[in-house]
Amino acid sequence: MTGRRRAVVVTGASGGVGRATAVAFAARGDRVALLARGREGLGAAAEEVRRVGGEALVVPVDVADARAVEDAAQQVADAFGRIDVWVNNAFTGVFARFTDIAPDEFRRVTEVTYLGYVFGTRAALRHMRPANHGTIVQVGSALAYRGIPLQSAYCGAKHAIQGFNESLRCELMHERSRVRTTMVQLPALNTPQFDWVLNRMPGRARPVAPVYQPEVAARAIVHAAGHARRREYWVGGSTVATLIANAVAPGLLDRYLARTGFDAQQDARDKARHDGAGNLWTPADGPHGHDFGAHGRFDAESQPGSAEEWISRNRARIGAGLLAGGLGAAVTAEALRRRG
Repeated sequence: MTGRRRAVVVTGASGGVGRATAVAFAARGDRVALLARGREGLGAAAEEVRRVGGEALVVPVDVADARAVEDAAQQVADAFGRIDVWVNNAFTGVFARFTDIAPDEFRRVTEVTYLGYVFGTRAALRHMRPANHGTIVQVGSALAYRGIPLQSAYCGAKHAIQGFNESLRCELMHERSRVRTTMVQLPALNTPQFDWVLNRMPGRARPVAPVYQPEVAARAIVHAAGHARRREYWVGGSTVATLIANAVAPGLLDRYLARTGFDAQQDARDKARHDGAGNLWTPADGPHGHDFGAHGRFDAESQPGSAEEWISRNRARIGAGLLAGGLGAAVTAEALRRRG
């Protein structure tokens, strides 16, 4: 364990990024509250947390229910004595053209993926503000800045989180609060989401390459929780490239995504369709008792690390090295000048 043992809440902790993040916090010895709907996944996640040395608290909850989230936060505070870190990560989605998404489906994605963050943040602040202590990490995406085809509901929610978080951050600064909020913008990841989201496209859903392992995201989230003065983190070269391209030439990116975005999000070799509603209304592991884990089906092509993530986590060390190198070069140049 490194540093102080923290009390951490992770929503969407039963699988994917949430699962990997919960385990990463536990590996440093933290106490971790696991919030999600899927009881099978939550139980398996708790076992993983304990196996790496953390303390696990399982709290089944639908983050779209504001009152239930408030009750969950109180349960965590009662068990752990406080809440040091709250990670908003839970989401759901629909892979389809906008006109093929029913109004109630669009509403449900928004309630979970956006309002779930709002309700989680409110619950966290209820405990953090009186203590004048705590960090809220909003798990975002490159899609918080750049919308792509077939994910209009998800992209809309991520854009909303971006604006909401910036507003909250300014308010906390105005109050001179020691409660921090930061956002981690993620790339495409190898998680089970592509097998449990509602999919109305002819091909099986897949992430847009390059794909990273969920542990890359987990390391960035854990780092952000300990360095929340920075307003946001970009993880993965594809995230950096996408956000810069969108800032410089958004119209050009529109045309590029219109041409490539449909095929890039479907597996041409696998025409299997998702016949059910995935995890939109009920947990994906509910009726089958299946634990999806953190990884999806893309291990063979997924990258275990990211240069941008490493640089973000080691900015101070890199800066010190550059400073030392610069001073050394200056001293050498001065010595050579004097000899000359």
